[in-house]
Amino acid sequence: MEWKIEGADAILAKLKALPDRLGKNAMRRALRKGAKPIRDAARSNAKRLDNPATKEEIDRNIVIASGGRRRENKVDGVMMRVGVMGGARFRRGASELPGGNTTYWRFVEMGTSDTAAQPFLRPAGAAQAENAFNATAAAMQAETDKELAKL
Repeated sequence: MEWKIEGADAILAKLKALPDRLGKNAMRRALRKGAKPIRDAARSNAKRLDNPATKEEIDRNIVIASGGRRRENKVDGVMMRVGVMGGARFRRGASELPGGNTTYWRFVEMGTSDTAAQPFLRPAGAAQAENAFNATAAAMQAETDKELAKL
C-alpha cells in the first residue's frame, strides 16, 4: 500500500524548513502512529483465526517495523510496515517470539493448494487505510511542530 499526500502544502513547507534528519525522524514517528490502526485491525483479524489447541498466536507477533535504511534510501523516503515478526521462513529462536513460531502465517494469509486463504493482513490494510491516513496527517502536523520548536 502506498500513499501520496497531496494538498498538504503547510506540512510540506514545514518539512522543507527542517534539516533532513529531523524531518525524517518526524515522518517516521508520524507513520508509526498512522500504522497503529492497521496493526490493531490485523491483530483482531488474526485472533479470530488462532487455533486454541496450539501454543502459537499469530496476533501476538504482528508488529509495526520501519522499512529499513537501505529500502528508505532506495525510495528516497521513510517507510513503515505492518507484518508478522519472524518473517516467512524458519529461523533459530523463532519459538522465543511472543506468539511462538508463526512462520506458517503466510499459508493462512495466502492459502495453499489444499487450504483456502483466510487473509487477516490485507483486509486490515484495506479497511483501515483512511483511518491510517488521517492519523498520519494529524501526527505529522504535531511532529513537525515539535521538531521546529527544537531549532
